[in-house]
Amino acid sequence: MSQEENNGFIIGPDDLILVTGATGFIGSRVVENLLARGFRNLRCFSRPSSEASKIEALSNGRRNGVRLEVIRGNLLSPQDCTAAARGAVVILHLASGRGEKSYPDAFVNSVVTTRNLLEAIARHKCLKRFVNVSSFAVYTNTQKSRWRLLDESCPVETHPELRGDAYCYAKVRQDEIVAEYGKRFGLPYVIVRPGYVYGPGNEGITGRVGISTFGVFLHLGGSNIIPFTYVDNCAEAIVLAGLRKGIDGEVFNVVDDDLPSSRQFLSLYKQNVKHFKSIYVPHLVSYALCSLWEQYSHWSEGQLEPVFNRMKWRASWKKTRYSNEKLKARVDWAPKVPMTEGLRRYFEACRSRIQSA
Repeated sequence: MSQEENNGFIIGPDDLILVTGATGFIGSRVVENLLARGFRNLRCFSRPSSEASKIEALSNGRRNGVRLEVIRGNLLSPQDCTAAARGAVVILHLASGRGEKSYPDAFVNSVVTTRNLLEAIARHKCLKRFVNVSSFAVYTNTQKSRWRLLDESCPVETHPELRGDAYCYAKVRQDEIVAEYGKRFGLPYVIVRPGYVYGPGNEGITGRVGISTFGVFLHLGGSNIIPFTYVDNCAEAIVLAGLRKGIDGEVFNVVDDDLPSSRQFLSLYKQNVKHFKSIYVPHLVSYALCSLWEQYSHWSEGQLEPVFNRMKWRASWKKTRYSNEKLKARVDWAPKVPMTEGLRRYFEACRSRIQSA
């Protein structure tokens, strides 16, 4: 890390940085990015069941002075949160209940855990920046500041419980509690909202392209742009959001440049990974089907879960453009892995997974 770059950061290379969710898909890249920048004092928090050998190996072979501490625990435990947060000057909070299906589980593992961590921080009073890693899932996409453009000025869901998406609900509430603690206790925070994070380690096809719920792949995206961000690019954005001066209280969306359409991505996937049958569902048809599903769910008093509804359609399949201008201007970020290279690595990982299955 150059002296010029260090002058634009709120901390020095020996200040303690806590990374939660450090063993995860994005978290491990965040740790790697911090080490590559010369930060020598890292605390990595992971669940007891997580595999931490990859994280521990990152410090091997580096010069003396690097201290990489792995703490295993549960953020539902206030005591574990206190131990993790003690002395931390910057916290990059990536841990969340991403795979939770029920609203209570998602709330507990995203909102309650975040509250416990914020309580611990409020007691320590040494924090310079708390970065909450949120998601594009929070945006309602019903109204936009400009035609079809989704950026940081767009509204989030006011009733996320109605979308039928536990992850969306938890992330909206998580962002709210971070902002609340920032206001009540003066905690300096930044919220980072990635689009769809892809790369080796996450080889699935995003639901923004389509779904295979009914035994055949329904292509719902069509000409829609997919808000991809390659995992290394996303990790860099999170790190810079934790370090740059003068951005407290800001929200940053993370998407890469040269975003492909759903149709382009699906064609490339079939060419480079495997060919499979898909059926394109026009937007008017998919909207009508989601509306009918929603009405039947309401009529049946929830016997059919409202997993498809108009709110879901607007968030996932409404035609939308995306902006990363604020992230570039305020954080001095740029995607180091171009879209063509990111997709090449992703397709290669997909092929390897299929061959080893």
